Amino acid sequence: MSVYKNDDPSHFDTALQSLVKQTVKPDEIIIVVDGPIPKEIEKVLVSFQENNKNIIVHRLKENMGHGYARSIGLELSSYEYVALMDSDDICIENRFEKQLSFFRENSEVSVLGGVIEEFSKETDSSLLKRKLPETDAELKKYMKYRCPFNQMSVMFKKEDVLASGGYKDWFCNEDYYLWIRMALRNYKFHNLQTSLLKVRTNENFYKRRGGFKYFKSEAKLQRLMLSKDIISLPIFLSNVTIRFIVQVLLTEKLRKYFFKLFTRSN
Repeated sequence: MSVYKNDDPSHFDTALQSLVKQTVKPDEIIIVVDGPIPKEIEKVLVSFQENNKNIIVHRLKENMGHGYARSIGLELSSYEYVALMDSDDICIENRFEKQLSFFRENSEVSVLGGVIEEFSKETDSSLLKRKLPETDAELKKYMKYRCPFNQMSVMFKKEDVLASGGYKDWFCNEDYYLWIRMALRNYKFHNLQTSLLKVRTNENFYKRRGGFKYFKSEAKLQRLMLSKDIISLPIFLSNVTIRFIVQVLLTEKLRKYFFKLFTRSN
């Protein structure tokens, strides 16, 4: 997990508490502090360290972004399996138990995600679920069009991720870039069809998924997949056109409606 100055201290505390309430508790919790943080967040972090001895805290002098923070956290991890989450997510209490159980029975899989439940921080009420395809074949097909995992739900084999180059900077798409590289090395994917996390959303959630800079990042990924023969030219043109319409031409309100209508379920 990484935390930075704009995170909500109470949400950060709730996220941390969801880790220690797991039916299978993590052997190690790595928190990358992504640049200077205010006193309120520092207080939550210090309190958590005092009450839990399996914590590694690594501080970056300046804010470097999610991709870099995840790469540092991965380097610091000591174990074969590494789980991700964001600093305002809430892990459902049997998340790790479900994922580790699956890995024990399916040793060929390298990356395992699951369903997320999105809820509004204003209402704290469940809004929508984001459920993605299940099997490796389905996910490799889905990847031609969209990112195949809810990143915050993922648990993976550290060795396989590092062998693929680990997390590398790619504006707002460092996870998609990683899954593409892992697919090219024929690592196996899977998504559990049950909920693993509750994820907070707000108006900025949809704002961050728009704008020309975000579109350029996604279009560049599409060009990469075209160059690696993951997608054909017709799929490339279709993907880029749809992204330009949704991310550049649509207003923020219409973009929010599009995501809820086509990518989420009640």
